[in-house]
Amino acid sequence: MGVVFRIIVAVFIFGFLILIHELGHFTVGKLSGMRINEFAIGMGPAIWSTQRGETRYALRLLPFGGYVSVEGEDEDSFDPRAYCNVALGKRILFVCAGAVMNLLLGFLLFAILVGQRESLPTTLVHSFDQDSAASSQLQVGDQILKVNGSRVFTSNDISFSLVSDRDGRVDFTVLRDGQRLELTGVDLGMEELEDGTRIIRPGFYVASEPKTFGGGVKYTFLWMLSTVRQVWLSVLNLLTGNFSLSELSGPVGVSAVIGQASALGLVPLLTLVGFVTVNIGVFNLLPLPALDGGRLLFLLIELVIRHPVNPKYEGLIHTAGFLVLMGLMLVVTFNDLVRLF
Repeated sequence: MGVVFRIIVAVFIFGFLILIHELGHFTVGKLSGMRINEFAIGMGPAIWSTQRGETRYALRLLPFGGYVSVEGEDEDSFDPRAYCNVALGKRILFVCAGAVMNLLLGFLLFAILVGQRESLPTTLVHSFDQDSAASSQLQVGDQILKVNGSRVFTSNDISFSLVSDRDGRVDFTVLRDGQRLELTGVDLGMEELEDGTRIIRPGFYVASEPKTFGGGVKYTFLWMLSTVRQVWLSVLNLLTGNFSLSELSGPVGVSAVIGQASALGLVPLLTLVGFVTVNIGVFNLLPLPALDGGRLLFLLIELVIRHPVNPKYEGLIHTAGFLVLMGLMLVVTFNDLVRLF
């Protein structure tokens, strides 16, 4: 598969995920009777646009980003259909709709992937590599409940916790013969790759079980829950310094990985797209200025104090947050380009 084709696939998929997100806002806005001035995919100058009724539909030059421009969202308006004048409940639904659409898409993709499997991974230890350090304390048949204090729902949680570890000494909580045991400081060791990245090779494998309909539904929910939690934990790891800023990827890095996954086949591609769309959904709900979660926070404050926060101050906060996010995006994009070239 050629490089150009992979780039086209990556841009298309990233654009599709943005479309799904903005379509959530757009649909709820229309159903709520809000006046929507523009529905745009992409950022920057418009390369195509058309007017349909009161709404302008536009495709913009830069394929990263998009927006639904609603009357009265960032300013006062006397229009009774303006965002600032509709019921609080409708505004809350509007703000959450984009992220919810991304999460629903992620769940659908995970369900499709689970449907293709004949068996499902468990959290039971099945076997070890020869001379595995893990076998010094873990045993075949152990059910892993926690890794470094983090609860385990699926085998993905085990992998994520090991990736997050920084010294190679891992604490496990396991269920063995009906007894809950704490295995502290299991020394799995760290391996340093050529690029300086330090990783843990677990040295053990988990068992699989035959898939049933009920088991497949349960695993899909757990996979979704696990992915949502991993996003939150990644943010916490970043804030606490366990992950560095250089380890973050922005639209350029994500698009590159999507392009690479497209060359590996449909299953790896759908797995990655499912993970990315859940990331977009969860990240947008973070209570940060300029994000949907930041707007939701102000709406919840309004719900408590029974009147809106002064739009002037809210606008200033969102503007400052937007500038910070753009600065972060520039740094992350620079890191992506350095890694790629």
